[in-house]
Amino acid sequence: MSRETLNTQFWKACKVLRQDDNTNSLLDYVEQISWLLFLKCFEEFENQRRAEAQYESKSYSPILAQKYQWSTWTNPDPSKKLTGQDLLKFLNEDLFPYLRGLQGNSARSVIRGLFEDAPSKMLKDGAILRDAIDAVQEIKFESAEDVHTLSHLYESMLAKLGREGGMGGEFYTPRPVIEFIVKMVNPTIGQTVYDPAMGSAGFLVEAYKHLRASKGTRILPKDEKRLQNETFYGQEKKALPYLLGCMNMILHGVFSSNLRRHNTLGDDVRKFTEKDRFDVILTNPPFGGTEHDSVTANFPYPSKATSITFLQHIMKKVKRGGKVGMVIDEGVLFKANDGAYVQTKKELLEQFNLHTIISLPAGVFANAVASGTGPKTDLLFFDRVLDKAGNPVGTKDIWYYEVEAVGFSLTKTQRPIPENDLPDCLAKARTRELSERSWIVPVADIVKRNYDLSAINPNADKAIKHRSPAAIVADIASKEQRILEIMEEIQEILEPAQRNGGDKE
Repeated sequence: MSRETLNTQFWKACKVLRQDDNTNSLLDYVEQISWLLFLKCFEEFENQRRAEAQYESKSYSPILAQKYQWSTWTNPDPSKKLTGQDLLKFLNEDLFPYLRGLQGNSARSVIRGLFEDAPSKMLKDGAILRDAIDAVQEIKFESAEDVHTLSHLYESMLAKLGREGGMGGEFYTPRPVIEFIVKMVNPTIGQTVYDPAMGSAGFLVEAYKHLRASKGTRILPKDEKRLQNETFYGQEKKALPYLLGCMNMILHGVFSSNLRRHNTLGDDVRKFTEKDRFDVILTNPPFGGTEHDSVTANFPYPSKATSITFLQHIMKKVKRGGKVGMVIDEGVLFKANDGAYVQTKKELLEQFNLHTIISLPAGVFANAVASGTGPKTDLLFFDRVLDKAGNPVGTKDIWYYEVEAVGFSLTKTQRPIPENDLPDCLAKARTRELSERSWIVPVADIVKRNYDLSAINPNADKAIKHRSPAAIVADIASKEQRILEIMEEIQEILEPAQRNGGDKE
């Protein structure tokens, strides 16, 4: 299937879904296209497993009963074709209850988790849904190139969802930030990779790309099997981001049964043993969340603020010799008068090697809230190191780097700009080079500040840097693009009224 045809069919399905009265936003039709694609992809997965079993002269028991397999209930034969109210009734009263009631192996548990609360909205018009199904039917997975193209289309849709802001912001970490974190941590095949707040699985997908690229085209079957079954682990509390994350992984070639629909903070961290831990943790925990007292009791330093309890969870989940790269709300760094924050950071410095803190500019997560402001954030990198006697090796000093530009505008549109400090930061981090942007702080100084880890650049007054003309032009273009997007959104809002006779006097 050509790239152009695949692109056309994908967006055709999305456009059809947008016609329904119940898909009022990008978030709504992303959810609809995701569950449809998942069930189609899953049948492809089952067909592949069945073919492998036949090749090895083994029997194969399908995970889904025949009645509920994609090709059965989407049958285009006019004599069997479900549409309109019959289609909606089958989905709501038969298919979804069946999927939510699946019991047994890990693949069934993934599907059960996916459809436990999803889709959160159902289309009102069964005829529109039928048209969307027919469009999805034309999306083929005939080659690796088809899957690669579709994965890029899906990622672009997630990026658009992230830029839309509000709820969308919690699903998507900007790609340059994810790529930078993965390169800094540099996971290798054989290590386990975990994201306790996986959202749309951007970190796990990027780690998969990184691991495959490290082997080039000469990846061994045993390594491929390890990547599929024993490498990637994730948890997500909410139904929709969990659906998006699983779909994102599948489209990038990984059907992992180790992705769980679960409240990560519901686990008592004091009960973790080494077998529960991971070699690499890559994550961007949610900003500004809170939890009930029943959940905060799971942590040695209780707090309703999820930003600090997620950090405690991560510290307890990393293996001996393991590495962590994460995004964190800057408030966690500078709070020096809250017991839970101070005690957590004290343990972090004493029990782990917090070797690097990267200060990101305000606006990187402008999409995290509807207002478009977003929190100021930093990146933490730390290792769990033990000496020969098995005692933890704590932090001696921290290398800081102040990033001013990340390759995209610091607005909700995130348009590309030429200025990007991340490559320079990555190069300097390897040797902990000192510069106008980078400096080292002894841990003793941090202790004196009552564990205030704020990135305060001592070289800030040495140079005044002016933005390049190209960056200024890109910023202007970004604002103009946002105006066009707002006009398109207004037009989309007006379209249903116009279709329903909104122009009548």
